Amino acid sequence: MWFTNACSRIGFGLYALAAKALSLPLLLGSDIVITILNAVTRGRPTGHVVDLWPEGQRHLWPRYEPPKPTDSRSPCVALNCMANMGILPRDGRNIAFPDLERAVMRTYNTSRTFATLVTRYAATMLLRDFEHDTLDLSDLCVHNGIEHDGSFTRHDTYLQPDQSKPAEELVTFVLSSATGRNKLGEPRLTVSDLITISTKRRADCRVENPQFTQTFFHKILGSSNRATLTDIFGGNVKDLGVILRQERLPEGWEPSNRSRFGITIHNVNATVLAVELGIKEERGPRRIQLHHGL
Repeated sequence: MWFTNACSRIGFGLYALAAKALSLPLLLGSDIVITILNAVTRGRPTGHVVDLWPEGQRHLWPRYEPPKPTDSRSPCVALNCMANMGILPRDGRNIAFPDLERAVMRTYNTSRTFATLVTRYAATMLLRDFEHDTLDLSDLCVHNGIEHDGSFTRHDTYLQPDQSKPAEELVTFVLSSATGRNKLGEPRLTVSDLITISTKRRADCRVENPQFTQTFFHKILGSSNRATLTDIFGGNVKDLGVILRQERLPEGWEPSNRSRFGITIHNVNATVLAVELGIKEERGPRRIQLHHGL
């Protein structure tokens, strides 16, 4: 018990230091330490991964409500899920960046370093002050910010200007591409599947979208988003069918990563690197079909 408490104090202290300095090298250095602490401490037990669940009512998420036409939504499935569940304001508006940081950490069991990186990047991208400004989720639809070409759940902005809603045919393709199996023998996405899907998506988008862009940064960003499908959402097709289509968290679902101090930047980057190095860049006029019958 004393060791866990000591590690917790070290983790929080390192985070506070990194946040104050606003230094990426220091943030990544802190993230390495947290990654090591996760490796030498016992993970959270089932039913105790999410801080939002009331005591004695484990696996009980807040009530889901589909978004109203006037609500603000983003191209990010994870953030939309939180708004639809009432974890973030249901209208998706006027969200303080520190509140967003805490909500990401508590909902998806991310480390403080991970949550800091993604939320401060959003603030910087939108040219806003992290401590004092707010955002609407739809602000994140700005092209080539967080939103990017070659998404798994959205057609490119050139083809689908409204990036707040998932494209059913793309979600169907992603889920039908699963080749793995979980402990119950149910379909599950693997890292190899992410590589295959990414390769096809990039090739198709180059053909379909005359304005297709994919810088090195956006390749890494796209692979980071895909890594969450396995590293945070668990890859189980049954769960992902609900998460990606309805943008809600299924009853009983919890993050697949149970690390004591939450999944870190380095944890996710290991999957990102595996995906990005495995993608075969295919160029040329030939259209690659997403899936038979689609």
